[in-house]
Amino acid sequence: MSAAMAVIDVAGFIADVKSQAIDSGFHVHDERHFVETYSLRQLWEVDLHPEEACAGPIDLHLSLDVDPRAMLGFEDEVIKLDDLDDPPPHGFTFPLLFTWTLPPLPKPPDLLVLATELAGIGGMDLPLEVSAIDSFASVTDAPERSLSIVAKMTVDLADVYMNQDEAVTTALERCKHVSLYLLEHAHQWLDDYLH
Repeated sequence: MSAAMAVIDVAGFIADVKSQAIDSGFHVHDERHFVETYSLRQLWEVDLHPEEACAGPIDLHLSLDVDPRAMLGFEDEVIKLDDLDDPPPHGFTFPLLFTWTLPPLPKPPDLLVLATELAGIGGMDLPLEVSAIDSFASVTDAPERSLSIVAKMTVDLADVYMNQDEAVTTALERCKHVSLYLLEHAHQWLDDYLH
């Protein structure tokens, strides 16, 4: 596993992502790294919020799932290259997830309208999934609706190896626009929470 780390510096990639997030107008306020001892699978998590939402209620959670099989497979292919200038192999990827969270919404938006508007903001670079969960504290209580907004992209290890991170930069810019949209409309959905 240590040889694979020499080919792909995941910690360095996460540091670059955090730096790009700051450049895109986010504050980084937590980072976690988990390693599964049996499989050596890793999970990197970073918690952010837009500068404009330091007091809440929008948070953005990034998570990178590092599959050791993809890492080792990529390393094997890089070692086979005849020349260091040869392009690295494509097709080895890690999923990078962006998840937005808000408190339960007293006045939730229409999901179809929200999904349509966010699709226009995320565009083809950042497809977004919008869903909602209604929870009941007791059978006599009104439901509390929580939104789930998730975007998923794949990080090609060849791009990480070559320090080409334009796709991540573009995704973070889109994330900022999505966050600002949510922040702009949150006062309508969180009437009681914000007053």
